[in-house]
Amino acid sequence: DVQLVESGGGSVQAGGSLRLSCAASGLPFVNFCMGWFRQAPGKEREGVAAIASGGLITYYGGDSMKGRFTLSQDTAKKEMYLQMESLKPEDTAMYYCGSWRCGMNPFSDAYWGQGTQVTVS
Repeated sequence: DVQLVESGGGSVQAGGSLRLSCAASGLPFVNFCMGWFRQAPGKEREGVAAIASGGLITYYGGDSMKGRFTLSQDTAKKEMYLQMESLKPEDTAMYYCGSWRCGMNPFSDAYWGQGTQVTVS
């Protein structure tokens, strides 16, 4: 069974930092992508950053997240991380770890973790 388990969320003041982790197991495909997504109340899920199996990292979110979020991966541990700096209240959301076959649409084809809440005040 595919399992994606996020951790590291919490409540921080604006300007603070958090590091999210995602532990993956049971992924059924070799050429897979993993990424971080977030969903604020009343809003659609949006991409934050993703990494392909070859290591290419793509950041989404434009200027709202640029330079503040860093995705990294420990392939040996099958873990992915999101370092978030200079957090803003608008970063408040449930953050999800997803994995999908590269080339597919993550919003319709990804496996998802249960999410970890990030609250910035």
